[in-house]
Amino acid sequence: MDRDEYRRTSLENWQTTAPGWERRRAELERFGRPVTDLMLRELDPQPGDTLLELAAGPGDTGFQAAAALGEHGRLISTDFSSEMVEVARRRARELDVRNAEHLVVDAEEIPLADDSVDGVICRFGLMLMADPERALAESRRVVRPGGRLVLAVWGAAERNPWISVAGRIFAQLELAPPPEPGAPGMFVLADHARLSRLLEGAGFEPRRIEDVPVHLDFADVGEYIAGSRQTGGMFARIWRDASEAERDAIRAGLDEGFAPFSVDGGYSLPGQAVVAAAS
Repeated sequence: MDRDEYRRTSLENWQTTAPGWERRRAELERFGRPVTDLMLRELDPQPGDTLLELAAGPGDTGFQAAAALGEHGRLISTDFSSEMVEVARRRARELDVRNAEHLVVDAEEIPLADDSVDGVICRFGLMLMADPERALAESRRVVRPGGRLVLAVWGAAERNPWISVAGRIFAQLELAPPPEPGAPGMFVLADHARLSRLLEGAGFEPRRIEDVPVHLDFADVGEYIAGSRQTGGMFARIWRDASEAERDAIRAGLDEGFAPFSVDGGYSLPGQAVVAAAS
């Protein structure tokens, strides 16, 4: 798949799953809380700052930063999915966030002037972009000298069974091709050295790259499937198109793959994110 085709498919996925992300926003925020907390500490938003959030999704990470900006600061909350931008807009109204504006923005073509923001944040977006090098170069362009970039990506597949188990099952059942080396995907930026090289190549100086553990808790495989169908574009497509026999095989595979993580009648699946801070 070429980059343009990937961008089109990715946008369709996020437009379709935006309602599911809105419904499950609180659950997803609990899952990512340790990551968000470290990102905000590294970002260190100050009164009067202008901050840009890329791939903001429902927007909660940026809205927490906005609380520190004061009435003279500004958050620019963006996503390349217009449906996700509307989700964030509704969430801002719910939280009474008044110093945020909402824009549909492709992180690879940021429509802001050079040296116009004090910080950029991007939680779990960069590894899914068609051209992460270009996105980082754009971030470097819009950040003022001395400004900050803080991002989070997912660690290695073996550290994230909450998603990699399903991917392995899909490949075994030939319901999805195995990922191409280097192609956009959940784990493509897991390696600290590669992430550091990308940051340096864009003109940033990495200050910290750190693994952050998370856990996804759910009652049973049925609950996991229901959540994944609402928030995971690939999972939703595969499940929709699968036969009953294939769905039974997926359930059986998940039962087996999640068995080592059984806790008190349910499951607690570990995960590992990578948070990088640069200036």
